[in-house]
Amino acid sequence: MAQPGLPIEALPAWALLNGIAFPHVKVSNIEGKGFGVVSDGELKPEVPLMTVPNNLILNAQAVDEYAKEDKNFKELLDAVGHHSARRDILLFLLVQLVLASKKHQAPVGVSNPWKEYIKFLPKTVLVPTLWTEDERLLLRGTSLESAVNAKMTALTAEFDAVREAASSLPSWNDVLWPYNEEQGGNSSASLCSWILLDGLYRSRVLELPKSGESMVPCIDMINHSTSASAYYDENTMDEVILLPRPDIKILSGEEVTISYGDAKPAAEMLFSYGFIDPEATVESLVLPLEPFEDDPLAKAKLFAFKDLPKVHVAHDKGGSAVSWKSPFAYLMCVNEEDGLEFRVLQDSEGGRQLRVFWREEDVTDRIEDFETLIQNHEVPTLIKLRVVTVVQERLQEQLERAQSFADTSSLPIGGVDLVRDECRQAASLLRSIEIGLLEVVIEDLEKERRVLLADANVVAYLGSMETAESDLVGEEASNEAEDFS
Repeated sequence: MAQPGLPIEALPAWALLNGIAFPHVKVSNIEGKGFGVVSDGELKPEVPLMTVPNNLILNAQAVDEYAKEDKNFKELLDAVGHHSARRDILLFLLVQLVLASKKHQAPVGVSNPWKEYIKFLPKTVLVPTLWTEDERLLLRGTSLESAVNAKMTALTAEFDAVREAASSLPSWNDVLWPYNEEQGGNSSASLCSWILLDGLYRSRVLELPKSGESMVPCIDMINHSTSASAYYDENTMDEVILLPRPDIKILSGEEVTISYGDAKPAAEMLFSYGFIDPEATVESLVLPLEPFEDDPLAKAKLFAFKDLPKVHVAHDKGGSAVSWKSPFAYLMCVNEEDGLEFRVLQDSEGGRQLRVFWREEDVTDRIEDFETLIQNHEVPTLIKLRVVTVVQERLQEQLERAQSFADTSSLPIGGVDLVRDECRQAASLLRSIEIGLLEVVIEDLEKERRVLLADANVVAYLGSMETAESDLVGEEASNEAEDFS
């Protein structure tokens, strides 16, 4: 489906008709950034630069309110929605996008300002889910490789589920899916449309203090800066307002910026917004972690842990602090000999539950706190050594993979010529940041591992294990038949 468009010059008229006021700023094209907001006169502290009425804020509550006005959309929402706030908003946007693309009036759909506003939004976003297949190859070896693949799979499954559920509704099936020349050509919804709307949502959603995750027209045009000159808030009338920061002077013609988040890692910035902030002072990444293949308790551990097993590492460039965290790694590195046990117990209602016991204590509700629980082990430093070794090996594996794909010439023949410069530069910067971060954390983990290996309790334990193995080898040798040949 071709996304309908309106020139940005028409935005002030749309804003005026819908009660949005921005007397001191204007939306303009910013070189290298697309649309942005610039000051258009003298800016005074505590005087809003922009005010957006509450009825234009798009969130889960707004979608529910719209469904009360439009019985047809309520039917669609009841059949397809109510899985998450994000999915309900995407469904609403998909309907507005389809209705806006039709040349003739559709038999469903109540008029809504978002039907027109969606025409001002970009036709693509540089988030990796909207990169071409060749461009996504540039992410091999980075933490986004598996994340983007998983997201693409999830978006496809999500759209298929939406289409299957909505296809049972004749009125919507005729509007959303068919190719019909009389209704304006290729106006049917598609997987590409769903992926685009997901990208628009992730790159434009704001966390409002009272309304939560919401999309706010016009304010979502404002670009990010680590040294933001403005911030958004909600006033007593639940309007969203843009205010200048009191300690920053904004000159006429200067771009107005907000912060999308001070501590978001490069991978998250690229994944959600399509760019990496070069001024970020904290570098971090998250990697998936797999249990040991030969661990007989692996399935039970995964089931009991519930969350996705992962390793989180970070480096504060300003203070040079290095940190890592992996609750699953601690669970991964303990076994029955240490005191771990899984029991299937019957509850009061006759159901069966998998419970986790550590040294005879039920710790099911503390499954993510084994870093603390291991302190009552005879040699807690031994378990910590196992964990540090596992994490270090996982990071080393990621580092070697990232380095192996560092050269874009590893792309298939012709692939280098089929990628946009912005994608190539973003992937290269992400890889460089993650390689540097991995090297720093691996070095720090090696220091920690050496300290643990020198621990008196660990030395004594490893020594006793070597003695036991030597005795076992000796017993086996003495039981062998003598060879008199």
